[in-house]
Amino acid sequence: MTIVPEEVEISAVEATLETIKSFGRVRVRGRNFSARLNQRMVLCESKETVNEESVPPEVKPDDGGEAWPVIIIGKAQAAAEEFNNKLKGLLQAEGKTMEDLQSLFPSTPPPTNSTESILRAVGDLLDKTTKPADGGSYGRLRMFSGALPTLPGEEPFDHWLEQAWLMVEETECSDREKRRRIIGSLKGHALEIVKAVRHTHSDASPKEYLEALESAFGSAESGDDLYFAFRLMQQQKGEKLSDFLRRLERSLAKVIQRGGLPASCMDRARLEQLLRGAIDSDLMLIQLRLRERKAVPPSFLQLLTEIRAEEEYETSRKKLSASSKRITGRLHPSIHRLAPRTDRTPSWLH
Repeated sequence: MTIVPEEVEISAVEATLETIKSFGRVRVRGRNFSARLNQRMVLCESKETVNEESVPPEVKPDDGGEAWPVIIIGKAQAAAEEFNNKLKGLLQAEGKTMEDLQSLFPSTPPPTNSTESILRAVGDLLDKTTKPADGGSYGRLRMFSGALPTLPGEEPFDHWLEQAWLMVEETECSDREKRRRIIGSLKGHALEIVKAVRHTHSDASPKEYLEALESAFGSAESGDDLYFAFRLMQQQKGEKLSDFLRRLERSLAKVIQRGGLPASCMDRARLEQLLRGAIDSDLMLIQLRLRERKAVPPSFLQLLTEIRAEEEYETSRKKLSASSKRITGRLHPSIHRLAPRTDRTPSWLH
């Protein structure tokens, strides 16, 4: 058995293993993808009787990639005993027992031969006793091509890059899978940039892919330039304070990423610019007592929660005030109709 990358064809596996002269002619008899290893396990049959001592522990593919491990499985009792030992070790590492193994696939039909038995047992065990591959919110990136203006169905570069960085930094899948996800979300000029990186450096990391894309499509401004622009931001006419805060946060994140400000100063800088730039929300700033909290500034989420709560209170108060005025306006005609007329002379005076 050998373990190879997912995209390797059967013919390539056979040709590579046949470079080991003691194998003679090699034929692939079964394959199974391991989510834990993120590679394929391939069972092969050798025409020649294999002497384990004459077989190297790994074989190098012709394309110069990472070497494939070679695992020799003998016959009869020796094979069964070796497999049982490996299986017990794997079960122990996963915190499982043989009873647990049987319960994982109770309805599996009996295998027709020993190679199928080994392939099925190891494959099912790896698939069912390990976590599924990361398929969370960062598993699929939206499409990006680098075209301007942004095409329908595509993400603007800043939004796409933010999601891509979250995927690279937060998901637990392999670098190969991260590279696959990045490449799968690109087309046009953006895809050409990544291809150029891969041709120059075949082992480039996902972070190097994103850095190259940022150099090609991101802002060329330095951290100091971005910080200066951040300090000039002001609330727009009619813009809610919470929306202004979100806009500040996006700008501040770019400043931190480009090294224009230490991350430890984020909370203080955010609050200072909010106080300086919120030209249409003075009353709300007073009600939240934000000027008095500059010494111990709140975090972004805490600040956003407080501002949104105050905005909802203001909206409710305005609705209530408008409703009261409408009710009062509808009552006025009735009041006038019921009021006695003072300009009419009493009849007893005539």
